[in-house]
Amino acid sequence: MKVSALREQFQAAYGASPRLFAAPGRVNLIGEHTDYNDGFVLPCAIFFFTEVAISSRPDRKLLVRSENFPGNFEFDLDRLPRQASGAWCDYVLGVAAMLQEEGKTISGANLLVRTSIPVAAGLSSSAALEVASALALLSLNRATMPMPEIAKLCQRAENTFVGAQVGIMDQFVSCLGKAGHALLLDCRSLDFQLIPIPEHARIVICNTMVKHDLVTNEYNLRREQCAEGVRILSQWYPGIRALRDVSPEQLARRSTEMPGLIYNRCLHVVGENERVVEGARCLAVGDLAGFGEQMRESHRSMRDLYEVSCREVDIMVEAARGLPGCYGARMTGGGFGGCTVNLVAADSARAFQAAIAEKYERATAIKPDIYVVSAADGAAALLQKA
Repeated sequence: MKVSALREQFQAAYGASPRLFAAPGRVNLIGEHTDYNDGFVLPCAIFFFTEVAISSRPDRKLLVRSENFPGNFEFDLDRLPRQASGAWCDYVLGVAAMLQEEGKTISGANLLVRTSIPVAAGLSSSAALEVASALALLSLNRATMPMPEIAKLCQRAENTFVGAQVGIMDQFVSCLGKAGHALLLDCRSLDFQLIPIPEHARIVICNTMVKHDLVTNEYNLRREQCAEGVRILSQWYPGIRALRDVSPEQLARRSTEMPGLIYNRCLHVVGENERVVEGARCLAVGDLAGFGEQMRESHRSMRDLYEVSCREVDIMVEAARGLPGCYGARMTGGGFGGCTVNLVAADSARAFQAAIAEKYERATAIKPDIYVVSAADGAAALLQKA
């Protein structure tokens, strides 16, 4: 749908002319469950967006509605809820609450949300909603914040208000992504490097169309297991603050002195950080076969050591193997369903799209959604005349 249509729908709903903002979803090429361990990730923003239309109100009310999600919500900015309700508007409310905590003046506002990002697919629809909402709310008082600060504020909203203990990756790349590039991010320092994606490669995202109920509890459990690993390892390496600080050699030396499950979790994270750094090097020099090997090793590690894959995801990854033009495939996102990400030669992408859909549906009786995408720019205001 065109921006003009969103503007018209806003006018019909609220009787006012809006300002428009958009933030992209993301796919993580490699580096899963490393962000909350102060490690490295290599995501890119993608051409799926959440758009927020906004206008000011003369009172202190915040009205929120969406084309995609049910419910029309009304809140008093001076008495915002202190905890999430479980509705989709929690992501907007959390951002508003964090902005007020930062001392930013939030005016009464009407908001209309529209998204093209597949929900519950591991493509970060929540972070895109947070970032677009932050830009929109700030705009009413002509306030600004540096994009890295907006990313941190939106992460805090999801951590403390929504209650999901996510790392910084999703919000950061939604803010600072660049077309044609992946973003190598140090999740501790927030230093980043843009890595060009060769023009003769395409990213193909395969949505398994399943999301198992395990994801939230198991995600938080993995965080606890990593923290336990740090606690155990700090007996021998007192300088470590996170698994990011542990080398493969240090971990190997203590392998027999740790519970097997905790060791496996740590082994995934420590190895995944190495794979991200090597994968970024391969991508930067155009070694797509080398990058594909890092993707394959990443999936094996998530399946066998971190245990966050599932039958459908493994079938989708296996279906990619041997298809012409496919350099590598792996699961992406928190796990237990959602999407896989594939790096495919540009001239093979459409044939790959059809072939993997057919193979997956034959194996599971589930019709998948397959998206051929390119890396997109990060969040921004939309042209008012578009």
